[in-house]
Amino acid sequence: MKDPNNPCLFCNIKESGLAKENDLAYASYDSYPVAEGHCLVIPKRHVKDYFDLSDEEILACNDLIKEIKNEIIEKDNSVKGFNIGSNAGKISGQSILHCHIHLIPRRAGDVENPQGGIRSVIPSKQHYKRKS
Repeated sequence: MKDPNNPCLFCNIKESGLAKENDLAYASYDSYPVAEGHCLVIPKRHVKDYFDLSDEEILACNDLIKEIKNEIIEKDNSVKGFNIGSNAGKISGQSILHCHIHLIPRRAGDVENPQGGIRSVIPSKQHYKRKS
């Protein structure tokens, strides 16, 4: 099996795929999408995770997140929400050690109970009861 970290898959825009870009970041559709339209926003500079991004890179990534979100909404009116997230470190599930931010379109009925959203990375913590 090929190691996506050696050489870094996300340092090669042509290999990882290009949907849109700006000076500091680019967007690529996920090779293993969890939903149709699942996109990755990736800084062009090789940094390990979100916490290593400069303020300018954060803004550039955020601009692309908004652009891709708007494109998805325009193309697919079944999309009613999004999850946005980034894994930081192997223990969190990061498998490619180059920062990338997931933008995952959500549709009504795509899971039985969406309560907890991003909390489902730890399944036993996803569903919760609000304190009175």
